[in-house]
Amino acid sequence: MTKPRLQIKGKTVFIVALLTIGLTFDTVYLTGVNFNRSLSANLYISLGIIAIAFFSFLSFCLFYGTKLINNYPKFKSYQPGVILDGTNLPSFGFDGGDGIGGILVSVLVWIAMAILMVILLLVFEALFWLSLFIIFASLYWLFIRALKLVFNEVHATKGNLLSSILIAGKYTVLYTGWFFLIAFAVQLLG
Repeated sequence: MTKPRLQIKGKTVFIVALLTIGLTFDTVYLTGVNFNRSLSANLYISLGIIAIAFFSFLSFCLFYGTKLINNYPKFKSYQPGVILDGTNLPSFGFDGGDGIGGILVSVLVWIAMAILMVILLLVFEALFWLSLFIIFASLYWLFIRALKLVFNEVHATKGNLLSSILIAGKYTVLYTGWFFLIAFAVQLLG
C-alpha cells in the first residue's frame, strides 16, 4: 500500500514565498548597513539566500512526492473594458462671464470641479488597487504554473534523493539564474 502524497496549497506557497522574499531582502539590507556592503553585494546575497531556500524547498517536495493544489479563486465573470464601455464623457468648456454673477458662478464651478477631482481620485485609487490585484493574480498564476512544471517530475524523483537534488538544481538555476544575470548586467552597465 502506497502512502498518500504530501499536498501543498498554491495560495499558501505563494504567500510564504512573498513573505520569504520580503524578509530576506529586509534582513540582508538591514544587516548590510552595519557591514557597509554595496547595493549589488546585498542583492547577490539576497538572491543567493532565496535560491538556496528555493532549492531546498524543491528538493524536499520532489523527494517526498508533493502534489501542488491550485486553490486560487476563479474570476471568470470579470470582463475587461466594460466599466466605461459606451459612456460619453462630457466636454468641459466654461465661461463664467463678467461681473459678480460670473465670479459667483466661477467659484461654484471651482467647488464642483474640486469635488469631481476628489471623486476621480477615489476612482483612480480603486483602479490602482484593481491593477495591483491583477498583477498579483498574474504572478500567482506564473508561480503556480512554474511549480506545476517542476512537480510533474515527481514520479521520477519520489524517494530518490540524488534525482530530487539534480532536478531541483536544474529548476533552481532556470528560475533564479536570470535574476543573477539581470543583476550582473545592471552592475556592468551602471
